[in-house]
Amino acid sequence: MAQAKHPGRLLRNLNAKIAAVPMVLTTLVVFLGGTIWTVVYSFTNSKLLPRTNFVGFDQYERLWDSSRWIVSIQNLLVFGVLSLVFTIVMGFVLAVLMDQKIRFEDTFRTIMLYPFALSFIVTGLVWQWILNPEFGIESIVRSWGWESFAFDPLNNPEVVLYGLLIAGLWQGTGFVMCIMLAGLRGIDEDIWKAARVDGIPTWKTYVLIIIPMMRPVFITTLVLVASGIIKLYDLVVAQTSGGPGNASQVPAMYVYDYMFQAQNLGQGFAASTMMLLSVLIVLIPWAYLEFGGKKHG
Repeated sequence: MAQAKHPGRLLRNLNAKIAAVPMVLTTLVVFLGGTIWTVVYSFTNSKLLPRTNFVGFDQYERLWDSSRWIVSIQNLLVFGVLSLVFTIVMGFVLAVLMDQKIRFEDTFRTIMLYPFALSFIVTGLVWQWILNPEFGIESIVRSWGWESFAFDPLNNPEVVLYGLLIAGLWQGTGFVMCIMLAGLRGIDEDIWKAARVDGIPTWKTYVLIIIPMMRPVFITTLVLVASGIIKLYDLVVAQTSGGPGNASQVPAMYVYDYMFQAQNLGQGFAASTMMLLSVLIVLIPWAYLEFGGKKHG
């Protein structure tokens, strides 16, 4: 009987499965195939065109001997850690404030989410103008009488990453707020009532009860934000083009420059593979926590 029912399960929703075939093939050929192709050719000395002249780990040795690559990794770490912390903390705080059943909530939520609808290029250009000392914040404040005021982060190698961080937070915080707000709205109201009956302060309720219950939301947010940080490119190009000097270089710019300007595909593929490894380091623990943990539970 079980063998007779098995073909029926395979044929169930047959039209939907047939419609999904092109998408599955595209994923396998383009994404998986392209990934394997990139990793394989990262072990070659391909220049303008790919060629199967394998040189072992030479490209990776050259990559990690490059001061520009090391600087780009350091910049990404600094930007990434600050962006993760501030985006999640600010997003959660805004979600808590929005969860107080305020008036015009829909309007405020739309305003906060609007920057996320913009491309990073637009965001970068807007904040490049805002931070420009000739007609941006510095110029406005000086016109009010503070002639000694100086605020030019994009042209200062020591603080240029913080100028990028401001633009990144402006664009991403609203999205994180909406995710956190959805998580807060999923908390049973009886939990809040029980906390009030027990006399637990509101801040303790959030720290000891609500935040632990929202663990899956925080993990998902962490993965989404981290994945976006690793492939950071548009924002940097629009605001600083990697300058001043190499002060705001990021790995994605290194990949682009070597593949399309220096015409060194092997070096670009090696850098791309390292970025892929970074993404896997983020995704594998998330997949285990989300699926492996539930399975074991």
